[in-house]
Order: sequence, then structure tokens, then C-alpha cells
Amino acid sequence: MTTTAGDHRYLQVARALRKEIVDGVYPVGSQLPTEHELCERFAVSRYTVREALRRLRDDNLVASKPRAGTLVVPRPNTNSYEQDVVSIDDLLAFAQGARFAIETNTMVTVDATLAERTGLDQGTEWLSVSGYRRVDDDTAPTCRTEYYINRSFASVGRLLHRHTGPIFPLIEDLFGVSVVEVHQEISAVLLTAELAERLQIEAGTAALQMQRTYTTSDGEIAQVTVNTHPSSRFRHAMTMRRVRDAQSGLSRDAQ
Repeated sequence: MTTTAGDHRYLQVARALRKEIVDGVYPVGSQLPTEHELCERFAVSRYTVREALRRLRDDNLVASKPRAGTLVVPRPNTNSYEQDVVSIDDLLAFAQGARFAIETNTMVTVDATLAERTGLDQGTEWLSVSGYRRVDDDTAPTCRTEYYINRSFASVGRLLHRHTGPIFPLIEDLFGVSVVEVHQEISAVLLTAELAERLQIEAGTAALQMQRTYTTSDGEIAQVTVNTHPSSRFRHAMTMRRVRDAQSGLSRDAQ
């Protein structure tokens, strides 16, 4: 368990219990210690313990039932996380149909340039995984993909040589956390000569750069992903529907 001075005590308790659940100390179907026992173990208040257990429930690791205590439950077999407009799975659908060929997989210290590009704190360490996605070996790459993974979850890098889909489900399964928010930004960039050559397109061509920041229920950034697509090989579509206000009966545009 890694903590910082700014961590709330309930987050520290939740992380400790989450790690024990993932490691099998408390297997599926077993009961966690009582609130009183947890208060004594961690030297915290009952309020702190209850907040920690709420976090575990948010992560679908436990269920609390009257007179039955808190039980460890199987994680649901789904990756559907709903946002206001579309699901996170819909945002990641492009990754399912393209093979990701990894070229680098190493720890890096964020410098000023990378901090400006990604929003990561300068001087922090992240696992950097980068490469290109292809539909097949006979076509040009669809995009360049860069992953920056929180060092707390860096051991996931050992599994990526045989993994082609999104990485965040692996982080969830290995560490018992839940990604509850993905913030996405899309910006226009011009391809450098080096990147254009790798993408088999003319230097200076317009491209779309899509950056996604994945946040867990603990408020921790699990990973930042940067995908750079030649404009001719990417299309982003969104459908908005007019909804009706249930009380006034007036219609309004979806925000």
C-alpha cells in the first residue's frame, strides 16, 4: 500500500483492505472483521471505517447486509461505466479492433515537456508504454498510442506483451480498484517528420490527438493515454437526443 501525507485515513484503510481482498487474505464469500475490530486494528474512528467500507462497496468488492456483516463478493463481469452521453467502453471501442504493438515499456520521470503534454506532475515516476496500433500487418498504423501508468500499478506492465485491449480493466482486476471517470480531450496537432514517417503519411499532415485521464474511486489517476491519429484515419461521432423535463414538460437540448 502506498500513501501520501495528504491521504485521508479512510483511503489508507480502504487500500489496505482492498489489497488483502485481492491477495486472497479475504476470499470471495468470506466476512471482513467487524467495524469494532477494524477500528481497533487501524486505530481509527467508526466513521473512518464506514467510509473505507463504502469505498470497497463502490469498487464492487464487498456487500454489507444487516446482521450478516460485510462480505467479499465476486466482481461483476462487466466493464460498463456510464457517463453522461456514452459509456467508457464505447470510448475505447477503437482499441478492440486494432492490434497494439509495444515498442517501449519502461519507467520514466516526468519532465517539463511531458508534464505540459499530459498534465502529470513534473518529477513523478510513471510506467511509459508506447507503440502503434494496426488493423493488420499489411496496412499503415491507425495511430500512435502512449500509456502513462501510475507507478502504484506499474506491475501490470509484465502482462502487456500478450494483451491487445485497453489496459485499465487489467488494473482493476489486479488491484481491486474501479475506474469511475474518464476525462477526454481532443486537440488538433501537426505530425512531426519522425511520427509521420512511422504512420506512413506526409510530414506536417493534420492529426487528432486524443488524451484520456482515468481516475479511480479513490480520486487517484490510474493512467493517462495519448492517441495520435492522422485525420484521415479517425472519426469521432456523437449522437445527442432532446430530452423532456419531467416536471415542467418542456423539452431542452442534452448538454
